[in-house]
Amino acid sequence: MTTLNDLHSISSTFSNTDKMPVLFLGHGSPMNAIEENQFVAGFRDLAKTLPQPNAILCISAHWFTNGTKVTSMQMPRTIHDFGGFPQALFDVQYPAKGSPELAIETKKILEPVHVDLDEHWGLDHGAWSVIKHLYPEANVPVIQLSIDYTKSGQYHFELAQKLQSLRHKGVLIIGSGNIVHNLRLVDFRNFDKDNYGFDWAIEARETINNYLLDGNFQPLMDYEKMNKAVQLAIPTPDHYLPLLYTLGLKEKSEELSLFNDKLLAGSLSMTSVKIFS
Repeated sequence: MTTLNDLHSISSTFSNTDKMPVLFLGHGSPMNAIEENQFVAGFRDLAKTLPQPNAILCISAHWFTNGTKVTSMQMPRTIHDFGGFPQALFDVQYPAKGSPELAIETKKILEPVHVDLDEHWGLDHGAWSVIKHLYPEANVPVIQLSIDYTKSGQYHFELAQKLQSLRHKGVLIIGSGNIVHNLRLVDFRNFDKDNYGFDWAIEARETINNYLLDGNFQPLMDYEKMNKAVQLAIPTPDHYLPLLYTLGLKEKSEELSLFNDKLLAGSLSMTSVKIFS
């Protein structure tokens, strides 16, 4: 069991750095972990633009909890939280270390929100399937922050703002999900068709992208009030809310750019976001 007395503070572990960028990565199918395609090439191209981080804090669509938790183990396990895929995908391990120090600092800076230090979860595929393309040597410690499913979009946006100081300690903060994500309507027959989306998915992507590029984030927090196309794009909030963590960390002077901005199989998008000075 990790205790506060066992650990040095983050200030003695991570040095002050220039402000790190913030990312939202559209992670798509778990098969992106082992397949070669334009999207994983986009992740690798992104990696070339990033300063070397001291650690990564990932908010993944696949850790949806009652309350807020942060992984605090020394060696997080690789979680294969999916079914029906080839054995080669289940064989993948991403042996990045954890960071109990960063977990404790995250718990502190999110006060008075209660955050549990979690020793059981690990790295789910929303985290490792994309981070492995950024840092294939698994040489950057990774922790995960869970998403409290009882809270509103505005709550998650504002909670993210409290993490701002970590950006100055060399921590790369990554939200991982998909903005357009309706698995019930996936057109598997056209899965390999380039930039293929149903009319409502095209409309939802355009609506959300316009808000992103205009820096108008309030409607994105109130996504449940947006048009029917957006409601079809976000039938459940789990894959969307990581975007709000990324947006909550954008400062007024910073730029926002999109990449991997394509639709997939009719009802999914791979749109990803980089925020940087």
